[in-house]
Amino acid sequence: MSVIGEERVRGSLFKDINAEDEDAQPTEVESLCMNCYENGKTRLLLTRIPFFREIIISSFTCHHCHWTNTEIQSAGRIQEQGVSYTLRIKSRQDMNREVVKTDSATTRIPELDFEIPAFTQKGSLSTIEGLLDRAVAGLEQDQPIRRATDPDVADKIDQFIQRLKKLKDVEEEFTLIIDDPSGNSFVENPFAPQKDQSLSVTHYKRTPEQNAALGIQESEPEPDEKPGNDLETMRNEVLVFNTNCPECNTPASTNMKLVQIPHFKEVIIMATNCDSCGHRTNEVKSGGATEDMGTRITLHLTDVSDMSRDLLKSETCSVLIPELEFELGMAALGGKFTTLEGLLKDIKELVVMKNPFICGDSSTTDTSEKLELFGKKIDKIMAGEMDVHIILDDPAGNSYLQNVYAPDPDPEMKIEKYTRTFEQNEDLGLNDMKTEGYGEVQN
Repeated sequence: MSVIGEERVRGSLFKDINAEDEDAQPTEVESLCMNCYENGKTRLLLTRIPFFREIIISSFTCHHCHWTNTEIQSAGRIQEQGVSYTLRIKSRQDMNREVVKTDSATTRIPELDFEIPAFTQKGSLSTIEGLLDRAVAGLEQDQPIRRATDPDVADKIDQFIQRLKKLKDVEEEFTLIIDDPSGNSFVENPFAPQKDQSLSVTHYKRTPEQNAALGIQESEPEPDEKPGNDLETMRNEVLVFNTNCPECNTPASTNMKLVQIPHFKEVIIMATNCDSCGHRTNEVKSGGATEDMGTRITLHLTDVSDMSRDLLKSETCSVLIPELEFELGMAALGGKFTTLEGLLKDIKELVVMKNPFICGDSSTTDTSEKLELFGKKIDKIMAGEMDVHIILDDPAGNSYLQNVYAPDPDPEMKIEKYTRTFEQNEDLGLNDMKTEGYGEVQN
């Protein structure tokens, strides 16, 4: 099927959720019941959740044995990076957090040494309590057979089930980890847009084994093509290579160029413009090594003209706005070469417009109002109507904010160099890196 034909098919199949759309009816298919092996009925609904992605909702009902089953599957694309959510559950209220868990996600509770491996459960839209109930139901499913064949094992599983059920009362704090290589799982932040002190989100590059499990085949470089070694030629040339649009998956071209930023260093800028859907994206990679010390840049916004300052945000850079109690972790927006106004627009789009928990059944009035207020405050900052500070904290030292007074010091901008902590070096992969004598044979 051609790419254009495929996009038309997807556009006609996956429609936005709309209660008034009479055409958006589920498709009914007769299928086999896996409980009594009689024929039951499966209802399929292909839909698109606003600010989220395309999904397939299926519901099976057997009129013979009255067995039912519901599933949710992601029909969207696999994200560029995997994601890991670490949630410290401290109260009963945390059990009500909504969770989107795909079938490729692994769920762990370290305190119980308990793990639900990837691809052993279907994807679901539930809560933390719902995940525990589902785990208990899975363990209880074969208990009658175990009691008849191996009573000792059945007793141990019964004890473990009781420990799982006890977690729902949250008498003691525990940790829940959801690791999804596809990047399509989510854990609700009820304090959005403020940072959730109990929730840690980490984006990472997938391993070849994880790509193979997801059915992704990494492209191999063509043996006939030899990379150019003339650095001066590469600086003056825009390199073009073929790729796919991250939004509509239509073939597109990505431009790449080496750029020397005045009073800073050399960076690599990659930009993609899709002629099919109009999506535009840019990404920045540092052309140099990790600095010996981290860099923290603090800018006091005093005029609307500050919005036009050039800004380079590396993948390892965090963005803080203390007056809004807002913190954007590293890798959340990737590397960007933009202006200060462009960065604030990206933050608003990520936190407010693309938040999957502010619409439909997942939304709450309190959360929607807080996010709407946060979006208005970002608009005021861009209009120069709020007195705030923007902090760029980059442990790798590869981020930059334009000094409009260069080469003289900027009175509104403060640049600090600091020694990285052990945890920051661990995140950058520097603790296990050996740069001297790596060729020596260890005895």
